[in-house]
Amino acid sequence: MGFPATLAAEAPPLHMDADGVVRIAGTRVALDTVIGAYQDGATAEEIAQSYDSLDLGDIYVIIGYYLRHRPE
Repeated sequence: MGFPATLAAEAPPLHMDADGVVRIAGTRVALDTVIGAYQDGATAEEIAQSYDSLDLGDIYVIIGYYLRHRPE
């Protein structure tokens, strides 16, 4: 299995709801919930098992985004 000829950065699947809460797109799971679980030592796989509505790939993208943008 090879990589595509061109690679593009993937935006994290996040959206802000009407109350100003950042959620994982297509779910009601808050970004703070995923990052909090990660900070508490949960792996991406464990987070995915806890939240059936989350895609494992999306969790990795979100954690990667968080790690690159901690100061923000």
